[in-house]
Amino acid sequence: MEKQKMVKVQEQVIRLAGVHSIGVIGDPGCEGLGTYNMKVYAGALEETGKDDITLIAGDLVPTGTKHYYSLIQDMTQILAQNPVYALRGNHDTGAYADYFGEKNYALLADAFAVVVLDNAARSFEEEGLSLLAKVLAMDEVAQVVIAFHIPVPNHFILNCVSEAEFGRLKQVYAPWKEKVKYLLCGHVHSRFEDNVDGIPLICTGGGGALIEDVSSEIRSCDIEHHVVHFREQDGVLTYQVADLAEDCYKRERQDGILKQRLEETVQGELMAHLKYLMYAERAKRRGMPQIANLFQALAASEYYHARNFYAVLERPAAFADAPASFVPGEQFEYERMYRMVGEYAKEHQYPLAEQAYLGAAAAEKEHASLLMKASGLESFAETAIYVCPICGHVMTGDAAPERCPVCGGPGRQFEVFEGEGE
Repeated sequence: MEKQKMVKVQEQVIRLAGVHSIGVIGDPGCEGLGTYNMKVYAGALEETGKDDITLIAGDLVPTGTKHYYSLIQDMTQILAQNPVYALRGNHDTGAYADYFGEKNYALLADAFAVVVLDNAARSFEEEGLSLLAKVLAMDEVAQVVIAFHIPVPNHFILNCVSEAEFGRLKQVYAPWKEKVKYLLCGHVHSRFEDNVDGIPLICTGGGGALIEDVSSEIRSCDIEHHVVHFREQDGVLTYQVADLAEDCYKRERQDGILKQRLEETVQGELMAHLKYLMYAERAKRRGMPQIANLFQALAASEYYHARNFYAVLERPAAFADAPASFVPGEQFEYERMYRMVGEYAKEHQYPLAEQAYLGAAAAEKEHASLLMKASGLESFAETAIYVCPICGHVMTGDAAPERCPVCGGPGRQFEVFEGEGE
């Protein structure tokens, strides 16, 4: 029988001989167990597979039902490469203990200890604080990481436990403060490092949930999904943050049969998305808003299906490099493919196809130009972009033209996409 990778903790003190490193994944599932989020989690498990054990710093699931716990447990069993321990987050309610066992426990490795404390309800349990005191008092324990989900007060965010609650924690570790090498938490969908009460605080929430802005200093565009490695070498416990590449999980698309089926499925879902959108437009023009609304909703659903399947296939460039990486495809379309097919259609007297291809080629040329500008992410300054709903041509400027320069569609029908200025 295969050994269970997701550990159900049955005792409060666990001795782990031969363990010299631990990889930490923060907040994989609080925003849902969708394919994109779980792709990041899968990549995170691959990265922490380089360590002896893995710890998830809370929020494994969006809410604590058996359905979601079973999903994350089954996925972890397939993907994990080492034993995985859990820490309870504020989303990990309900049946948590049935799946993961004790909420307060200590992992005692040869040269360090990790004490896991439950503060998911924004307070530390007496059981956990008593355990912390017990572990810190052990002569054999010289280096301790205190791990919990919700941060203690710090210099970056207000979303933390109260000063009084932190005071309870400090009171417990005070007699052995020199043993406490790190405070570790999750909860915030980003990453920051601080010094609290003279102890390094590491906040990590980059294991699946979408990265969010923390402050003007810590923006989502500056932080990648990531894990944290704690490693003991020559008796000293250190840590290192490892960013996860956008293309962090490749396993499933390496199966040729599955890859082909995924590509076909993406095409089918996108075709359904397009068909439903077109029917919604027809219904709206015929004065049937409820039918139009239904088909817009169905189109959105099909798009999200396509996105999930494509997430398994996708091989994206790094975020900052992505705009420039799309330019060659646009250039190929307007310089060669669309013009070539348009000319074929003209020669064989297929005027509708000719019109569609030549109109799209003009738009793709503008796409390439805008993408080249956008490759300097911070300097891109176009705040209003207009799209002709008749032919798809893209225009910029302070105001939309009266008519589309490609098909002549009226400006009053243009879709306007406005980005917020500084």
